[in-house]
Amino acid sequence: MSSEAARPCGARHARGVTSPSTQERGRRLIDSGIQMAPGLLAAVGVAIAARIATGFLPAIVAEVTVAILIGIVIATAAGPRIAPLAPGLAFASQRILRLGIILLGARLSLGEIARIGLPATGVIVVTMAASFAIVMVVSRLVQVESRLAILIAVGSAVCGNTAIVATAPVIGARPRDVAYAVATLTLFGTLAVFLYPAVGRALGLPQPTFGLWAGVAVHDTSQVIATSAAYGPPALDVATVVKLIRNALMAPLLFLIATGWAARGTDAVGSARRGVRRAVPLFVLGFLALAGLRTVGVLEAQQAATLDLIARSFILVALGAVGMSIRLGELRETSWRPLAIGFSVALLVGLGSLVAITTFGLGAAIGV
Repeated sequence: MSSEAARPCGARHARGVTSPSTQERGRRLIDSGIQMAPGLLAAVGVAIAARIATGFLPAIVAEVTVAILIGIVIATAAGPRIAPLAPGLAFASQRILRLGIILLGARLSLGEIARIGLPATGVIVVTMAASFAIVMVVSRLVQVESRLAILIAVGSAVCGNTAIVATAPVIGARPRDVAYAVATLTLFGTLAVFLYPAVGRALGLPQPTFGLWAGVAVHDTSQVIATSAAYGPPALDVATVVKLIRNALMAPLLFLIATGWAARGTDAVGSARRGVRRAVPLFVLGFLALAGLRTVGVLEAQQAATLDLIARSFILVALGAVGMSIRLGELRETSWRPLAIGFSVALLVGLGSLVAITTFGLGAAIGV
């Protein structure tokens, strides 16, 4: 009897499936790369075009703003034909953006992060609570269903679309609720990217003050990065730290929502596990890790400067993808009620936080 024949059939089967399984994973990886390539290349093209175009524009115009604007124009002109780019655009606007944020950690030491984050924590918590409360009150006034109201509330208070997607399974939200909430925050967050820098310059806001304002008042992480980067590097540093603190508060807030929803007799606590996995911002840890390396001297100034250039390029590509992911047609189809809520929270939180920050000199306490 040959050794092959003597080998138990189970062993022959186990040995036989190893290679095909590896090959299958390899094929899936290649297929995924092929699907993402067109969108990634388009985002890179928008980033290059934005950087070139900005060189011919007044210094007050930021390349990140130009990238988003070019992306919106392309998406509007292409219409449904842009659909094949969706996988690559999603990868760029999420994964590449987060990688860019991680690399921004090399700009700061842990001491500098503490000097920004500790004085800002109070205004962050107050603003988050105010955002949540405003949405819930206005939702009752315009008679919006509670699930949609909660999605808009967490998106406004914490981290935009990421918070919405993480919260949806916890409260059993319908796809339509998620779509309405995302469209609402996308609209007013995109408007903030263009309006906030103009307001900041008109008022002559110092860089740390503007960064604190953008960090607490603008919804989504990509929108905060775009808004603050358009104002200046110090504003970007402050806004990034402030926004990451908001992101880190998503997980405990999600547990509170799950506990409250469970009181209605739903299985929210069980669903919360899936939501929390999406809510834990692991890229915050990456940001802190690079800041730690900068603090202990593993990253020297020249290396940090190189990483900063790479980070800015990644963020520019990501924001080009964000622009191409905006569908103006879908925004027009959104019901007036979610838009009324979004307008109310954007106006009240934007103005309220600006008045509080400037009146009490909160930005002056931020160290950069």
